[in-house]
Order: sequence, then C-alpha cells, then structure tokens
Amino acid sequence: MTHPHLPLELRAKAALALVIAGALFLVAGLVRLQIFKYAQMAAQSEANRLRIVPIVPRRGVVYDRDGRRIIDNRPSYTLSVVPAEEVRGVTVPNLARLLGVDTLEIRKRIRRNTISVFQPAPVQRDVSFETIAVIEEQVEQFPGVGYQVEQVRQYPVGLGAEVFTGYVGEVSREELERYGNDNYPLGSMIGKKGIEKQYDQLLRGREGTRYMEVSATGQLLGEYRGRQRQEATPGTDLTLTIDLDLQRACGEALDTLRCGAIVAADPRTGEILAMASYPAFDANVFSGVIPESLWTAISSDTLHPLLNRPLAGLYPPGSTAKVVTVGAGLEEGLITPSSTFRSCIGGYQFGNRFFRCWEKGGHGSLVAAHAIEQSCDVYMYQAGLKLGVDRLSEYYIKCGFGRPTGINLPGELKGFIPTTEWYNRTYGKSGWTRAVVLNNSIGQGEVLATPLHLLQLYCGLAGNGIVQQLHIVRRFTTPAGDELEVSPKIKFALPFSESTLAILREGIELVVQGDRGTARSLRRKEYRIGGKTGTAQNPHGNDHAWFCGVAPLEAPEIVVVAIVENAGHGSTAAAPVVGKIIDAYMKKKRDPEAFFAEQQARADSLAAARALAGLSDTAAAPARAARGN
Repeated sequence: MTHPHLPLELRAKAALALVIAGALFLVAGLVRLQIFKYAQMAAQSEANRLRIVPIVPRRGVVYDRDGRRIIDNRPSYTLSVVPAEEVRGVTVPNLARLLGVDTLEIRKRIRRNTISVFQPAPVQRDVSFETIAVIEEQVEQFPGVGYQVEQVRQYPVGLGAEVFTGYVGEVSREELERYGNDNYPLGSMIGKKGIEKQYDQLLRGREGTRYMEVSATGQLLGEYRGRQRQEATPGTDLTLTIDLDLQRACGEALDTLRCGAIVAADPRTGEILAMASYPAFDANVFSGVIPESLWTAISSDTLHPLLNRPLAGLYPPGSTAKVVTVGAGLEEGLITPSSTFRSCIGGYQFGNRFFRCWEKGGHGSLVAAHAIEQSCDVYMYQAGLKLGVDRLSEYYIKCGFGRPTGINLPGELKGFIPTTEWYNRTYGKSGWTRAVVLNNSIGQGEVLATPLHLLQLYCGLAGNGIVQQLHIVRRFTTPAGDELEVSPKIKFALPFSESTLAILREGIELVVQGDRGTARSLRRKEYRIGGKTGTAQNPHGNDHAWFCGVAPLEAPEIVVVAIVENAGHGSTAAAPVVGKIIDAYMKKKRDPEAFFAEQQARADSLAAARALAGLSDTAAAPARAARGN
C-alpha cells in the first residue's frame, strides 16, 4: 500500500510496477502449467476422464478323468466404486440401501480394495441383473459406481468334493504381502483351499486392461480408443484323476453317516479316484461375500464341516496298522509265519495291568496270517514287546507314517509316531514303561495317522511293496491347447521282503475270505476283496470305525479307505461303506451300460424327490451341510 504523502507520480509508478509484477507472475504460472508441466497435467486430465477397468480372465476349468466338468465358471456382475468419483453422502448411502448392506461395511470394502483412487474398488460380487438395472436407470444416484461382468466359480454340490476342489475368495492383506500386488491386485480372487489354491497361478491366467471414457458425472461413454486394450489370457485347464461316478458313490455312502471320510486310489499309478469328507459344506457360498451368520454357523458347527478329514483328520489307525507290527516282526526275524505266542484268552497280563483283547472269549493260539485275519490284540502285544518302541516306530516311519504323503494338495498333516526320545522328553525317563509299546502295536496310544497314510500303506501292499506317489492331477491343458500329462512315479518301497509281503497279503485276504475273518460280509461271487478292519479307541466318545479294502485281489486295481467317526466296529460301520465304493468301481468296469442306467435312475428319483420338496440341486446342499447327519 502506497503512503498518502508520496507524490502522485511516484504512487502511479508503484501501482504500475505491482500490475506488471502480477501479470508476470500469471504469465509465469501459465508457462509453467502449459509448457513445463503440460505432460503431467495432460496425464491427470486423461486419468480424470478415463476409467481403467481390469479384464478378469476365464479361470481354468477342472475336469474329471473322463472329461466331465467338476469346477466351471458362470458369468456374474461385480459392483465397484471409483473413490475419486464418489460423492460423499450420496454414493455410499444409496449403494448400501440398494444392496442391503451397512454403510460402514461398504466403506470398509472400498478401503480394503482401493489400488488407486481412479481405479474401481470391488464392493459386491455376484449381484443380480435387477440391481444393475437400477444403477443404470438412476445413474445420478450412484456417482462413481460401475460394474463389470466377471466369472464366478461353480462347484459340485452333494459329492463331498470340497476336500479336493477347495474354493476361491477375495485376496487378503496377508496374501498380498506374501505374493505381491503385481500378481494379485486388491479385490481379486485367489485360491484358498484344495486344487484352487495348489494351482492358483496356473488356473487364474493373466489379467487384461481396457480403458473406458466417462463424463464429468461419472457416466460411462464407451471404450476409449486412444489407448490399446490389453487382452486377458485365460487360465490353464486341469484334468483330475477323480472319477465323478465314484465320487458320487462316496457322497451317497457318507450322506447316511454322522462324520467320516473316504479315499480311493489306483495302486498301480497312485491316482486318487475319489476323496470325500462328511459333513461337507457348499463351496459355492465362498465365491461371494459370506454373510456373517452363515460363516458363524459353519465355523462353530461341532461336527466340523470345514475339517478336511482325508488330509488333516488325525486318528489312531487302530487295527488297520497291525500289518505293520506283523511285518516288522517277520522282517526282524522275531517271529516266523508259523510261530505262535502265548495263547489269547481274552487279554494279556503285563506287570500289574491286564491288557484286553477285543474278543473277550479269546482267539486261542494263532500264526501270523490268522492273527491279521482275526485281528488278535494279544498276538500284537507280544510281537510289539519283542520289537520295542523304537524298532516298531522305525517300521511305522518306513511305511510312510509320521510324514506327509506328498499328495499335491495343500494342508496335509504328517501324523505322529512316538519314539523313546519323545517319551523321555515328554514324561521323563522314569515317567513311562515298556507298556506303551503294547498300545502302539495295535495302532493305539500316541500313534496318529490320516486316511491318506493308510491309503498309501495299503496301496503298497496291493502293489507288491511299491508305493506310487499319490496325486490328483492327470493333465494340464494350456490356453493354446498344449497338453502336459502327469506320469506316475514311485515314492518309496515298503520295508518288507517278498516272503513277508506274501504273509501280509494272505492276512488281508483272510480278513474277508477266511472262515473267521472280521469282514466276511464283503465276500462277492464276481471278484474277491481283501482288507483290514479297525476299531480305534476314541477318548472323546465312541470308537472310530476303519476299513481298508483292496480289489480285485488277483490283480488289485483299487484301494479304498473309510473311517466313520464314533460308529463302533470297523466290520459293521466302515466295511459296508468301502464295499459300496468297490462295487461301484467294478460294476462300472464290467457292465458300464447297466451302471449308467442305474445312476440315471437314481438321479431321476432324487430330482423328483427334490422337486416334490420344492428344492433345487443347489438348495439341497446347504440344508444337508447344516444338518450334518
């Protein structure tokens, strides 16, 4: 401000200088913006009128061994919000009312999935066409809201297949830190369990990009041609070793039970033919946002539908492991095929404790093969004492227990085999006695295994001592059509000689075919089944029932292992389940036309029953999963 006492001419010059300075400042600013910062400002202007929309590739389809689809895709709509375009107090409240979701939840999803304020952040997947129509008709009520057509995974219902299919879900912060944003943008889907997780990188393909032009109000004007669209690359297709007919038979067999698992494999190749767990859950509910009430119901269910019993269910193997005890004794020369121990009178006195046999009347005097046939505990007690804790543990481990089988699925547990060192560390050197080996010799005590461990063992017995690597993928097919076959490979050999294996095979044959076998109900006229029953003591309730079956005995093609929790004896609860699976396999092989006619009749009958009840195929599954028995 000029001083009032300065001459008029001086004040005029001062004012002119200020005007010139202001003009120069404005010109400098314009030069800076339009020349020096032109590229930056042009890019920002471009970004304001362009919306970068990801092109989600088709996720790889998963087939069974006969080319039937197990996991497929279906089109769906995904709603997104562009943070830079939303209007506070308008976008989120209106969207929350439309979706029936709390505004705080919408805000949470936007924050969680925001990569850039100019890119769409997914807030709701698998929305209805009616919802999209409302947004299109009332676009001014939803500034910044857009939608994309994406693929939603479709999983089989009622087959118990979730244990190997797994499911996909929205990528978490922890997964982003582990895998990086480049591979998994915020809001993208990632495999969470099973095949979906194991082969996620192959199945997901490569994401593309397209550029959409938008008006000042956020309305889509169409695809912007000034930038080249980057096409997505579809994912690789997988062909599994699974036989859907056997898988269906497993689902039907388990549907009548409270809790249990079935696994089946070809011992010649290690291919998994079927794998099921019950109670199951509908993997389709995990493809979108899971309602909190449903998640609470599933996760708090006392029957544990989320437990993958074939891979992570740890149980005492019970009498199914007696072949290890007999095999170890024969291999170490501590027993012979014809030698006998002290006669079984219904139990065995060791120190001041009487260890009972399951047969209260006793089995009398037995040789090795007949001890397996009749599952005599007293014979095993005495063989175990001769072996000792560490030698028996060594054979368990050499037979594949106490370590993962290495199947190509995530989440497998290794089980547990106790040793002297473990007992000393856990109880102290004077805190335990040799009596522990009596329990270990009959597959009890601290011995823990999964159904896959027993499947592996009996595949080895069926394969003349050779254990093939268990696997569930048969073929990879790239988007270009190139195929990569998965070849069987040997994992290890059982620690038994030919003569020992012959006795063990005779024993599992007598279990079904012998006059005093514990699974005589599985005798068939058309083919012969062998196997081993097991009744595993359960400190938390009734005994678990096991059966491991091999068929046909002349040239084994299938091994099936079943466990039925809290069901009592393996001969009455688990053996019939295995028999059903083996029967389905053999019938399909010997008379496929009759087999498929029977399957179709059963499917028609089930569909008619569901129609009468007002249920669709997909509606029936959650009810069954929630019921759990």
